[in-house]
Amino acid sequence: MEKAVIIASGGMDSTTLLYDILQQGYVVHALSINYNQRHVKELEFARLTCGRLNVPHKVVDLSVLGEELLFASALTVKDRALPEGDYNAENMKLTVVPNRNMILLSLAVGYAISIGAKKVFYGAHSGDHAIYPDCRREFVEAMRRAIILADWKSVELEAPYLGLDKADIAVKGKELGVDYALTWTCYNGAEKACGKCGACRERQEAFRKAKMIDPLEYETAIHKI
Repeated sequence: MEKAVIIASGGMDSTTLLYDILQQGYVVHALSINYNQRHVKELEFARLTCGRLNVPHKVVDLSVLGEELLFASALTVKDRALPEGDYNAENMKLTVVPNRNMILLSLAVGYAISIGAKKVFYGAHSGDHAIYPDCRREFVEAMRRAIILADWKSVELEAPYLGLDKADIAVKGKELGVDYALTWTCYNGAEKACGKCGACRERQEAFRKAKMIDPLEYETAIHKI
């Protein structure tokens, strides 16, 4: 069976994709990155899901990147105010982590080459396009070409959810049997999800549109079925 590497953040999208490619028959290896994100607790959710699914899981500590290099984002600087509001609002650009996905994908491709995996998956989707340039189709196509040029061994980059929104992903996850209680979306790393940041609002709206119950507890619940 073909090996694949997935960037597993612990969020809805990558967790659904993990279930998806497992059911497609891939031998999956999961890679999570600590880049000093304020919601680093998401990696614990990735660990729990991988343990449940018996998927080999590596967590790489690159927290120094956030502390020393990627400090332009509200996601990596703990004392910077985290923007609230709709996900496509202009202020949500404060959550862009400079060059994050290029860094993560480079690591995932190197890992894939090392273990003989032919594919790398990540869970970019259409809801990310307005704010995050490294989740757009143009970026994915450029990375695919760069990966081919970067090494003698061929690795394919796959982002199968690029045309889906988060509600589509939630419906797919329900069909796949994803346990969304073991996912974390909120940009705050508090005990409960805040319900106010763009990530929380998008997640709640996705469950509402999909007519599903979100198992997470929120400080402020915006949307209900």
